[in-house]
Amino acid sequence: MDLNSDLGEGFGAWRLGDDEALLDVVTSANVACGFHAGDPTVLRRVTERAAERGVAIGAQVGYRDLPGFGRRFIDVDPAELANDVIYQIGALDGFARIAGTRVRYVKPHGALYNAIVTHAEQAAAVVEAVRRYDPSLPILGLPGSESLRQAESAGLTAVREAFADRAYTPEGALVSRRLDGAVLHDVEEIVARCVRMAVAGTVTAVDGTVVSVAPQSLCVHGDTPGAVEIAKRVKEGLVAAGLTLNPFAA
Repeated sequence: MDLNSDLGEGFGAWRLGDDEALLDVVTSANVACGFHAGDPTVLRRVTERAAERGVAIGAQVGYRDLPGFGRRFIDVDPAELANDVIYQIGALDGFARIAGTRVRYVKPHGALYNAIVTHAEQAAAVVEAVRRYDPSLPILGLPGSESLRQAESAGLTAVREAFADRAYTPEGALVSRRLDGAVLHDVEEIVARCVRMAVAGTVTAVDGTVVSVAPQSLCVHGDTPGAVEIAKRVKEGLVAAGLTLNPFAA
C-alpha cells in the first residue's frame, strides 16, 4: 500500500503543514506546482528532501487559483487547462531532476480533482496533458471517476486513491468541505477506516452505505490539524495489519 500526502503548499512567507516531518512518514508526496500553492523555493526544497528520503514525487496540478487554494471550480477552456497542466508538471519536474529524481505521477488538486470525477471535458484535458508530457506517468484519482476511466482508455496507468480523513457520499465522492463533518479529526476512527479500506477495500459513507474503494494509495492531507500524528498512526495501523508500504510509482 502507498501512503501519500499533499506537500509543498507554502507560498513565500506563508507556511502550511510540516513537509519535513511528513516526508519521514509517507511513501509518495503530491507536491504543489505553483498554481494553487507553492513557489520555486518551496518546490526546490520539497523535491530535494523527498529525493533524499526516497519518497516518490507526484505533480499536484490544479486550477490557477492562489487566493482560493485551488478549491474553487473554474470553467476553464479545456485546451487552456491542458496547457496549464503541462506547465505545472514541467515546472515541478525541473526541480525534481536537479534533485536527482523526476516526477513519477500526477494527482489533480482540490476543485480540479473533484470536477474531473464527472466533468468529461476537463478530465480529457488533464489526461491529454499527461499523455503529451509523459505517457508513462500514472494518474491518481477517485475510483470510478471520469478521469481514471479516460486515463485507462488513453493507455495511461490509472491509480485508485482513498482518503484517510475525508467523509464519503453514498456515490463514492468526497463530501464537500463546505459541509460539517467533511473532514475527520478522530485519530482512532481515521486509522480504523484506513485499515478497513486497505484490507477490505470498503468505507462507510455518511448515510451508512458501504462504498467500494479498493485503493492502491491512501491520502493523509498535509494541511489537516495534527496531520503528522495522523500519518504516523495510519502507517503504524497499516503495518500492524500486515501491509507493506511502498510507492505505487517506481
